[in-house]
Amino acid sequence: MPVNSFDTYPMNWKPAREALGTGPLYLALAAALERDVRSGALPPGTRLPPQRELADFLDIDFTTVTRAYGVCRAKGLVYGVTGRGTFVASGLDAADATDDGLIDLGVVQAFPEIGAAVLVEAAQAVLARETAQRLFTYGDRDGLRRHRVAGRRWLARCGVTAPEDRIAVFPGVQGALSTALLSVFGVGDALAVDPFTYGNLLAFARLAGVRLVPVAGDAHGMRPDALDAAARRGVTGVFLMPNCANPTTLTLPEERKDELAAVAARRGLLVLEDDASLAPPRPGQRTLFARLPDATVYLAGSTRLLAPGLRATYVCTPAAVRDRLFAGLHHATIKASALDAEILGELVLSGRAESILAAKAKAATKANAIFDAVFPDAAPTDGEQRLFRTRPLPGTAGRGPEIERACRAAGLRVFHSDRFAVVRGAPDAFLRVALCSTGGGPRLRRALETLRDTLPTLTPPPRKRRTAQKPAPSLA
Repeated sequence: MPVNSFDTYPMNWKPAREALGTGPLYLALAAALERDVRSGALPPGTRLPPQRELADFLDIDFTTVTRAYGVCRAKGLVYGVTGRGTFVASGLDAADATDDGLIDLGVVQAFPEIGAAVLVEAAQAVLARETAQRLFTYGDRDGLRRHRVAGRRWLARCGVTAPEDRIAVFPGVQGALSTALLSVFGVGDALAVDPFTYGNLLAFARLAGVRLVPVAGDAHGMRPDALDAAARRGVTGVFLMPNCANPTTLTLPEERKDELAAVAARRGLLVLEDDASLAPPRPGQRTLFARLPDATVYLAGSTRLLAPGLRATYVCTPAAVRDRLFAGLHHATIKASALDAEILGELVLSGRAESILAAKAKAATKANAIFDAVFPDAAPTDGEQRLFRTRPLPGTAGRGPEIERACRAAGLRVFHSDRFAVVRGAPDAFLRVALCSTGGGPRLRRALETLRDTLPTLTPPPRKRRTAQKPAPSLA
């Protein structure tokens, strides 16, 4: 029993020990915390008891509380602030795109209104065919042959050439990444990533038991020497977004791709390449897959830019991991939605997919011009049609939920870099600002102007330097 009495001790949360059951205590405690968060018994912003204090209260091991808090953190229910404790989150996870009156500068939806009518027409054409019934069966788990033919054409557009038997349709990039972590990597394996990386990868890696190792970078992206050092410490793979990396907007120059591919080849690393771009490759621009085809899993991230709800993408895999990755697809989801794959194939083979992305590229150019007008000090895009930009917020690492809540009060949904940080409290904090989800130029300009006026209130004031005080004059 605890030595100290908690009868009158102030604690924001006092779960009943007897209600935790006899199963794994950390899971029971996590479930109790989740119930109280979702029911509203613990409102957003509530500071949870320190882990040692709660362990003493429940008369359980400290690590049990640590694991329970970790489970809830992975679900986005709570967040930690270094030196301050653990707090109940506001529910603003990356999937939150509800119509709550906010202007959305958070979720990257790639101008969903552009091409929407074309997608509806393609869906109607697909469903009107005599073969439509086949789309609702378990057959053709890797995708129908025409799906792979469409995939091969789209991959060629991206600069990737491979035989059909190494191409499959997956339920989106997130589905492909999660399948790779479950089937190609194992519990305890280490994957090298940028210090700020794709938010959904962070959450799923925790669930899959794969360690994400942040690798230092510079103005050109991940540093080859840092990746080499991580490989010597046991990293077995690397995840890279070569074009406008999410959330940093960095694009790898060709020379840096050469250097990273050389390290991966020398150290035997498996490369996961998430390649998302509105435009096809420029002359001389090559994928990592083209450099290292026997050790790169290529994810055609550009397909998710066609429509946020079209959950299908093409994946090209090296022969060495093909069977494991495809088996992982079958075990995890059985197959990608054949209806989505058929709609995607219809758009690709008819040429309308290219037209949709071209229209979105024009919209992105206009949106970036608005951003540059509101924030004239922003780094140049060098002609890239970016769907999001960043604004530095120095001194706010670890305060992401608070920053986002303050922006909500101003009518804006934004995402702080804490969402994407591999290590909590990562320096060089910033906001990722989506330019493609607000629904129009004037609305975007108003939102960005509001953000510009709000930013000065979000950063802490500079610390005053202490100056040596002159000795008081002698009274003698």
